[in-house]
Amino acid sequence: MKPGIGQYTILGVLAAGFLYPIWWAISSSFKPPNDIITDPLTLSGPTLHNYEAMFADVPIGTGFANTALVLVVKGAMTMLFCPLAGYAFAKFSFPGKNVLFGVVLLTLMLPTLVLIIPLLLEMSALGWVNTYQALILPGSIDAFSIFWMRQTIAAIPGELIDAGRVDGSSELGIFFRVVLPVIRPGLAALAVLTTMNVYNDFVWPVVAVNDTEHQTLQVVLSTLAQNITGNRIGSDFTTVWGELLAAGSVAMVPLLVIFVVLQRHFINGILAGSVKG
Repeated sequence: MKPGIGQYTILGVLAAGFLYPIWWAISSSFKPPNDIITDPLTLSGPTLHNYEAMFADVPIGTGFANTALVLVVKGAMTMLFCPLAGYAFAKFSFPGKNVLFGVVLLTLMLPTLVLIIPLLLEMSALGWVNTYQALILPGSIDAFSIFWMRQTIAAIPGELIDAGRVDGSSELGIFFRVVLPVIRPGLAALAVLTTMNVYNDFVWPVVAVNDTEHQTLQVVLSTLAQNITGNRIGSDFTTVWGELLAAGSVAMVPLLVIFVVLQRHFINGILAGSVKG
């Protein structure tokens, strides 16, 4: 049954409600600082003052570079090792398989804050505090990604994998030549989720790194947010809000682009990952 006018109307209203905050933040970043506070709901003459002041006050380029480095390396590790682990849990039988997979799932119940102190002590013992290793390695192979890949790969017919074995392919050859092409939607969904998690991660980077050289984008933005309380000499409340909206708008663009480009694969991957294996 095709959607009716009423359904399109409801979806349109919901879409407008979700998109309005994004539109307001971006449009307000081009307004004079005083107008953001005194007249927040109307448009005024556009100005680049907020962006110029933000780039002058905040090392946002360093934050972008560090976040990009962490995202590329950490994302590559997630996209390689988690599908391999999911493949093993989905298509192989070995002693203790169910117990081990249950332990992996149990780790999903642990709050992130519970793990921070043990992880920080481990990084300190290894001498990795204030290093890229501390930002990249913890969480690069996580339980949710393994579970996601296991569910996605479990939906692949066993006959397809057996055909690869009959043709003489090794298990790694089957994984790279047979499994990966089939689960591309699931991989795209995992890529989007991993990008969002790494890009928006704040708690662990602010704990593991306390120097400006290794700060990620979210930590850099938090230092600007602190200026709202008057930490920066010569700043006023309205000026800082303008810079904060400008920085938030700049930080928002990469995620919007990634989601728009991969949205079809993301939705297909969500559906594929929901199939019970």
